[in-house]
Amino acid sequence: MKRPTILVLGAGYGGLSTVVNLQKSIGADDANIVLINKNEYHYESTWLHEAAAGTLTPEQVRYDVKDVINEGKVQFVQAEVTAIDIPGKVVTTNVGTHTYDYLVIGLGFEGETFGITGLDKYALSIANVKAARQIREHIEYQFATWSLEEVKDDSRLTIVVGGAGFTGIEFLGELGNRVPELCEEFDVPKEKVRVICVEAAPMVLPGFDPELVTYAVRQLEAKGIEFSIGTPVVEATPEGVNIKKGEDEFEFIKAGTVVWAAGVRGNRLIEETGIENMRARVKVDKDLRAPGHSDVFIVGDCALMINEETNRPYPPTAQIAMQQGDMIANNILALMKGEPTSKFVPDLKGSIASLGDDDAIGVAFGKKMFGKKASFMKKMVDNRALFLIGGVGLTLKKGKFNLLK
Repeated sequence: MKRPTILVLGAGYGGLSTVVNLQKSIGADDANIVLINKNEYHYESTWLHEAAAGTLTPEQVRYDVKDVINEGKVQFVQAEVTAIDIPGKVVTTNVGTHTYDYLVIGLGFEGETFGITGLDKYALSIANVKAARQIREHIEYQFATWSLEEVKDDSRLTIVVGGAGFTGIEFLGELGNRVPELCEEFDVPKEKVRVICVEAAPMVLPGFDPELVTYAVRQLEAKGIEFSIGTPVVEATPEGVNIKKGEDEFEFIKAGTVVWAAGVRGNRLIEETGIENMRARVKVDKDLRAPGHSDVFIVGDCALMINEETNRPYPPTAQIAMQQGDMIANNILALMKGEPTSKFVPDLKGSIASLGDDDAIGVAFGKKMFGKKASFMKKMVDNRALFLIGGVGLTLKKGKFNLLK
């Protein structure tokens, strides 16, 4: 009997979790497991804001895929997926094609510009580890250039962050710690630096407890972060951004750096598959299969799941993606055995947003947390994610152990 081929696209949290759980349960003679990823490494996307600010190096937020897969059971292919033919059950990459019996799509997110003029050209995005490196180096370049100029252009030292959601706030927290270091390194007076958060919505961190949000804003403002809330960006230019302050009132903020952190969408390849989607995210069945496709599973940022209690989508978090990967592995095993699949129910243990290396807010195990206690818990969550994928070895190699800082 022909061994089935399980093809997993993407080595993000969801894809890698699927593969790691499959290799624990499937023998080398039971199935062909093929993992395709554009890079030879996995990066912790929940740490990218640290790499972008320069508080972690790009090398610290990534590790080789081959460090966590069993190459006796899993074939790793470094390639970029270029097309997915669902009826033909064929995936095309830049180096060849692959057929499958079961397909897992975990191709991750892309930045969403919402059609704002110039944003795709003139704003930087915390999209991946290379983009995070670019942001870090761009900010350092602006500081270095200012220090060399005879006629100082202070707008070089203005950083606009678009978005006061999870990513934006965490990035601002890191900037709050990083800016004083940059000022000392490049002999820049701190009062010359402006960091401005621009948010179209009327609130910071929508969905978070108001008491936690108040604490976060107060802490960030104490680090010199400015907030412009309810003021959408309407245009980005090479010199900065134009924001809408009122019905017919606009303000141009001249800035050397604009970082967009105000929205994500699924991978655009989803839109070319014929699978029904919304902004390249698929509203999956309860067992995480694509509707109408019994052999296609969707995981992570490409999967849209509705929380029936709130009638709103679950946020595409690493916590949920890893749980989805675990369930998809179990459901593929069930299908191989001719058994029924199981319903996925997220086990939400809480949500914590960092405000720099030594501060955070969040809810864990039903309790609100602030400050160093929340920061400690955030690092434990990060280390736990490493442990679930790569065990003790990966945790010791890449973990965060300055727990009480």
